[in-house]
Amino acid sequence: MTAEILKDRPAHASDAGVTRLDVVIVGAGFGGMYAVYKFREMGLRIQGFEAGGNVGGVWYWNRYPGARVDLPSIDYSFSFSPGIEQEWTWSEQYAAQPELLRYINFVADRLDLRRSIQFDTRVTSAVWDEERQLWTVTTDKGDRYEATYCIMATGPLSVPKDPEIPGLDRYKGRLLRAARWPHEPVSFEGRRVGVIGTGSTGIQIVQEVGKEAGELYVYQRTPSFTMPMRNEALEPEYVAEVKRHYAGIREAARNSAVGGVRPQSTRAFYSVTPKQRRQLLEDAWKNGGIAMLGTFSDLLVNEEANEHVAEFVRGKIDEVVEDPAIAEKLKPRGYPIFARRPCLDSSYYETYNRPNVHLIDCTTDPIVEITEKGVRTQSGEIELDMLILATGYDGLTGALLAFDVVGRDGRTVNDKWKDGARSHLGLMMEGFPNLFMTTGPNGPAALANIIRISEHDVDWIAAAMVHMENNGLATIEPTAKAEQDWMDLVYTLSQRSLLLKAKTWYVGANVKDKPQGLTLFTGGFMRYREHAAAAIQNGYQSFAFERAKEAVAA
Repeated sequence: MTAEILKDRPAHASDAGVTRLDVVIVGAGFGGMYAVYKFREMGLRIQGFEAGGNVGGVWYWNRYPGARVDLPSIDYSFSFSPGIEQEWTWSEQYAAQPELLRYINFVADRLDLRRSIQFDTRVTSAVWDEERQLWTVTTDKGDRYEATYCIMATGPLSVPKDPEIPGLDRYKGRLLRAARWPHEPVSFEGRRVGVIGTGSTGIQIVQEVGKEAGELYVYQRTPSFTMPMRNEALEPEYVAEVKRHYAGIREAARNSAVGGVRPQSTRAFYSVTPKQRRQLLEDAWKNGGIAMLGTFSDLLVNEEANEHVAEFVRGKIDEVVEDPAIAEKLKPRGYPIFARRPCLDSSYYETYNRPNVHLIDCTTDPIVEITEKGVRTQSGEIELDMLILATGYDGLTGALLAFDVVGRDGRTVNDKWKDGARSHLGLMMEGFPNLFMTTGPNGPAALANIIRISEHDVDWIAAAMVHMENNGLATIEPTAKAEQDWMDLVYTLSQRSLLLKAKTWYVGANVKDKPQGLTLFTGGFMRYREHAAAAIQNGYQSFAFERAKEAVAA
């Protein structure tokens, strides 16, 4: 599909009031923003839709205290525009949410993206019209659109999940959800505050609210492994170096397992002496970030090596937390380190040395119900002025299952995924022509830099569109065999990974009645790129195409 053929074709309304487009894009996070830019530059008639009031995806919604990216800022940013790379300057190694949102808005302003996105609008259905070979998309505003292609840039973490605890609707105090935080400042001074959830979000909240609240009660069911972030301001000299070398940094990221520049090693844990291993772990702890995961190459496949590293981190908790009983409750056990999302903190364990912070261990004192006044555990009720839910998302599949997506023969995505997500390359599904996903649940999604994945996926989709235009093709979808072959590969790789040994949103364990299993591609981002590139290089043999029906009839 060439820009010359399709340059600046305007969207138009049909006689029935249905707007005809080339591409509909659902979501305006990183993937949706790049898709809007890419397909508009190709001259396509596009329309983006976003439930939020502006661009940013999860960073538009996540405004809770302490919200901060856990990848280096220079890595967690777009690479497709050298101009933007040179114009934008990061202030911290790990940017806080306000700076991330400023960056996102800077990109949207610089590329004039908002004129192609309808905000405060949810897509309620997308239905494939077999005869006309297009998607009919309906919004909660009652508007209808027809498009040749539908891009689901809905992201792996966009549908928040409340805890399944009785009585939540009875609570009379102020209820705050981390994933839908108010836009105005929230004061905790002198308040009795409860936090349910101690994953990455809960950790960030606790270490900030603990400084201000009159009393803070942290309800912990499964403790997380968290490591020091060691955040620091970026010196101008360093920023200048980065800008001179962005091209090389990006190339290194694209050719890494994690899609980023986090240090990685080919060193197996038992290939070095115990003394050397200890020193390497101490260095990783001192340097901060999630460098520890990259210190040894086999931590997600060698359970014994993994337990050594886990015990090292547990020992660090003892060094920080003054009360031995609390320290013991904070130590994660029963699952491998890094099998749950690795967390970073600035003062999380130190927070439990504050006299106003109280840890409630929900394994020995489980929550029974939410009351009008607070939270009742087995041992009694604690009255709270404010209750914060940091209980995560219906990850990977939740967004695409939240509305009606209907493919060939009336089959829905909910039907197709009733036993778990399945697709080819995490990009397309058999039975759903011209429907594409970015950061889909069968790609590397949550296991690699989401911006690198998003850029890769949009570029792959664009290449498929060009192939179709150049060859007079109207529809594309993977064959049933290609989809099954991909899922067999995903399954085979997953069986080698310790990620299976933790009950996490990676495997769907945090949502009641959700099919459980590791559907993520665990072979690494670089290998994923190779598989996706091979699909193009072999002439799209794993895909089925159709010509336009009128062309076939002629």
